[in-house]
Amino acid sequence: MRRIGVFGGTFNPPHIAHLIAAEEVRQQMNLEKILFIPSANPPLKNNENLLPVNMRYDMTALAIAGNKYFELSDIEIKLAEYSPDTSSYTVNTLIALKKTYKASDFKLYLIIGMDQLAELDKWYQPGKLFLLSEVIAVNKPGYTVKDVKNEFLNRVTLVPVRNIDISSSELRNRVAEGKTIRYLVPYEVEKYIYENKLYQ
Repeated sequence: MRRIGVFGGTFNPPHIAHLIAAEEVRQQMNLEKILFIPSANPPLKNNENLLPVNMRYDMTALAIAGNKYFELSDIEIKLAEYSPDTSSYTVNTLIALKKTYKASDFKLYLIIGMDQLAELDKWYQPGKLFLLSEVIAVNKPGYTVKDVKNEFLNRVTLVPVRNIDISSSELRNRVAEGKTIRYLVPYEVEKYIYENKLYQ
């Protein structure tokens, strides 16, 4: 059976903690590949500092280049083109992926962070996520299982990854303050950010 990881996010910008977590999950769960899916219209994010999805898509492409197990997907961009005023709900993304992989011999593994698990009860139709995929939760600095007060903790597969304390919001702030982000993001992503004068 094909085992396919699904790693969604705003990737605003993508950074090395994203890449390391995805690679460690891929290896520990013996996944064939991991789909990186930039969110078009994230429902639970403050969109004030959110770059257009095409720029975040381009940065994600640069970030994952060179890893044959990582693949970029524009599925949420396509879904948003059909319904531009609709939020990018993960359950709809998984349904669309199920239609894309028409063969019966595959399984989707949705990868979320501990912070997302703590808020999973606020997601759109969260119970359906477990019907469409195996949900994997990875640790994240600043969050523990004690922060998860909802019913979903016992339904996820916890996969330990390296605790690398980097956040996209921190990186945006560093750029705005003129501080370096070198080695916190892949070089090509750093170059893209400065060439396009992003987050300044």
